[in-house]
Amino acid sequence: MNDAYTTLRVSREAGIARVTIDNPPVNVLDVALMGDLRHLLTALRDDDSVRVIVFDSADPEFFIAHVDMSLGDTPDALDKFAQDLPDGVNVFQALGELLRHQPQVTVIKLAGMARGGGAEFVAAADMTFAAIGRAGIGQIEALMGIVPGGGGTQYLATRVGRNRALEAVLSADLYDAETAERYGWVNRAVPADELDAVVDRLARDIAALPEGVIAAAKRAILPENLAEGLLRENDAWMGQIIRPAATELIRDGLAHGAQTPDGERDLEGLLRRLAGQDLEG
Repeated sequence: MNDAYTTLRVSREAGIARVTIDNPPVNVLDVALMGDLRHLLTALRDDDSVRVIVFDSADPEFFIAHVDMSLGDTPDALDKFAQDLPDGVNVFQALGELLRHQPQVTVIKLAGMARGGGAEFVAAADMTFAAIGRAGIGQIEALMGIVPGGGGTQYLATRVGRNRALEAVLSADLYDAETAERYGWVNRAVPADELDAVVDRLARDIAALPEGVIAAAKRAILPENLAEGLLRENDAWMGQIIRPAATELIRDGLAHGAQTPDGERDLEGLLRRLAGQDLEG
């Protein structure tokens, strides 16, 4: 199965598909990774031998950094994804909705940072377990002059409520595992050295449930219908992404080290400096 993917390592065991994201240098959500994730989720939809999908990262610092910031200069690169879009969603929202409606139980093992589109992917999954002292999650788009456009506003509000969703979107801060747990952004913050064992036990227990239980639970606990909210989000995102200021901020970010390991370690600080914000006051 690995031969089909360039940015994912996939293995199977006892009803569990284990998916490791491996898209150096920082696991940006670029055309290749988006394509592989869409291909994987579509291929597994009707595979009854897989009951649980666990996602982790080959990079201990970055789960999915964010959407590839260079896509604005090559918008036609996304055309192949636009050909079979469901009604009412853009190409980024379509990935989140595919994950959110996956028949298998989807679990994120968050041991590094997930920002922007990476945070949206995390929030679209069924469950997330975050490593204390290592995991970080944030919607950083506001510092680029835009708002989340891949489902993030809707997924976040569903998880944490409107007030905390506004805080996360407008502060553009990186939230640690314990705060994310307290807000309801992730299921649980666990000691970093226990993360593998916690997620592995849960995945094995769910995969071993009697026939039909997973499907019945997912029918009973349906994802919310976010169709209207996703349309509003896309309108808000499109209204900002076309502004020259947003283009300039994104290009400046790339020029000053975004999407490199050093630049990504404090991307919030980098973008605040470029935007002229005073971190001290």
